[in-house]
Amino acid sequence: MLIRSWNVYHGRSHPAGRRGYLRSALELVSGDQPDVVCLQELPLWSLPHLAGWSGMQAFPARTKRAPFGARAGRALTAAHYGMLRSAFTGQANAILVRRDHPAGDLRWLAISDPRGHPRVCQAVRIEGKLVVANIHASREVAQRQVDRALAWLEDLVRPGEPVVLAGDFNASLTLPGFSAPHGGIDDILVRGVQASPLLVWPVERRRQNGVVLSDHAPVELTIPL
Repeated sequence: MLIRSWNVYHGRSHPAGRRGYLRSALELVSGDQPDVVCLQELPLWSLPHLAGWSGMQAFPARTKRAPFGARAGRALTAAHYGMLRSAFTGQANAILVRRDHPAGDLRWLAISDPRGHPRVCQAVRIEGKLVVANIHASREVAQRQVDRALAWLEDLVRPGEPVVLAGDFNASLTLPGFSAPHGGIDDILVRGVQASPLLVWPVERRRQNGVVLSDHAPVELTIPL
């Protein structure tokens, strides 16, 4: 089972330019039919398009509202993607699951403090296989936010059920019972099952027509399920 995670940077290029490339990013990350893709930093207007662009089941979790609405936020940001981001478009995370896997949404938990940048952890159960959780934490309080997420997950996970925690941790964290961190802020940690070494995509793999997609590289691993 191939598990992949990517902070898509609202579809911006790196370095950020005027144009957005979110559809290209979604088509790229899903094009080889991975089993699961965890996404961070999606604009709210993109959520109705996730299933169509990826060909996968889409389970979104909104993290930050768009003050003038998703459609207006998209129009405002389209003027220059390099200058404007979640201030107008809002923000979300999502878990994509291959369509032949029976999957159920376990919803999400707010893990940020009320005055902090809105953050959530979301989870999806792939029946008979595992629970996948997707997180985007804040750098200064990453450990506290991840601890909240893990306490929530403990109430969802069935005895002996493998767990995958993927996302942008903004830190390298060691979590009791999980595989060791790989040293980057984007990571995939597993519990209850052995996984392959983490693969970080080289820059050329996310370069399209001379443009590098996102300021983060996708990360992935496989587990024998």
